[in-house]
Amino acid sequence: QVQLVESGGGLVQAGGSLRLSCAASGRTDSIYGTGWFRQAPGKEREFVAAIVWTWSLGSIYYADSVKGRFTISRENAKNTVYLQMNSLKSEDTAVYYCAANSVRWSDLRKPSSYYYWGQGTQVTVSS
Repeated sequence: QVQLVESGGGLVQAGGSLRLSCAASGRTDSIYGTGWFRQAPGKEREFVAAIVWTWSLGSIYYADSVKGRFTISRENAKNTVYLQMNSLKSEDTAVYYCAANSVRWSDLRKPSSYYYWGQGTQVTVSS
């Protein structure tokens, strides 16, 4: 079992920044990759960014809508993954979820690839 706890959400003006954190506990040695997803009211959950943990590959993936603005990173010693969000836009408003996957070589851009999910943290960008 892996437990995930997100933090760092809040209210920010357009153009501002926020950093989300996802702290993993439990069987963290089983994690292959961690992803961030978001869901706005009335919309489907969508991929934001993901990073591979195992084999020190550190492969990183981003949705086109956040490339150049968001940065995903991991701090192994703390079993924590971060999402630095800069140049925020009103369309970035959503509940952001952290997810963990234990299956190697799976497509980390798909929600269906993940078994473990955090509770979500609200990000609101005012225009």
